[in-house]
Amino acid sequence: MRLATLRTETGTSAARIVSDSEAVLLPFEDVGALLAQENWQELSLVDAAPTPFSPTDLAPVIPRPGKIICVGLNYAKHIEEMGHERPDVPTLFIKFPEALIGPYDDVEVPEFNAESLDFEGELAVIVGKHARHVKDGDAYIAGYSVINDYTQRTYQKRTQQWHQGKSLEKTAGFGPWLDTEWRPGPAITTTLDGEQMQHSPTDDLVFSPAKLVEFISHIYPLAPGDVIATGTPDGVGHARNPKRYIQNGETVRVEIEGLGAIENTTRVY
Repeated sequence: MRLATLRTETGTSAARIVSDSEAVLLPFEDVGALLAQENWQELSLVDAAPTPFSPTDLAPVIPRPGKIICVGLNYAKHIEEMGHERPDVPTLFIKFPEALIGPYDDVEVPEFNAESLDFEGELAVIVGKHARHVKDGDAYIAGYSVINDYTQRTYQKRTQQWHQGKSLEKTAGFGPWLDTEWRPGPAITTTLDGEQMQHSPTDDLVFSPAKLVEFISHIYPLAPGDVIATGTPDGVGHARNPKRYIQNGETVRVEIEGLGAIENTTRVY
């Protein structure tokens, strides 16, 4: 089952995707509000006439998550290219909801922030029920989505705290939907203006989604609709020689086989 948040004439609505261009609207403002219901799976199966939609109608699958927890250095080759040692525990940082945009929205970056912009295609985990001190992390995952941990490298590298380079307003494409049946394994591919930059199996992680849920839930509780961005593979622009940053008008596409794709064009103003 695929669940999305659609833009409508009156706001947004949670929806169950039934085809590439049709969805059944659900009586909740967004997927986050739906997941807050204990019986959200049953509520998602409402029988109603489908509504047509276009890709640009797709909002961030969870528009305002309570928490967006990002994991750094979680693919072995990316750890190597960035010059770090393999971690014993996950490296976590936070992204705020203001960074999120829809899966086909433009990235909007003011000129003073447009230096060294980089792509990080990632698998996103969406939490489906309250998790605190859990051992079986898989049981708390509602499904998976695609996210771009869009990064301003100059800000990121100014200090040892990465957050300031990782949460630029209106930069992180997120969607196109939450898939409850998909499982890690198929490849993630990131292209920049059609040129392949990243390609890796999504199960080639130091810390699996289940392990991340378990680890994080021992620090603070996770709630339905919380998002975990699981890390990016090797091939980021910052690690290339010469470095390859995103320029005004260029489009980043992140696709995970069998799960979906997001495609966002950077507009500098």
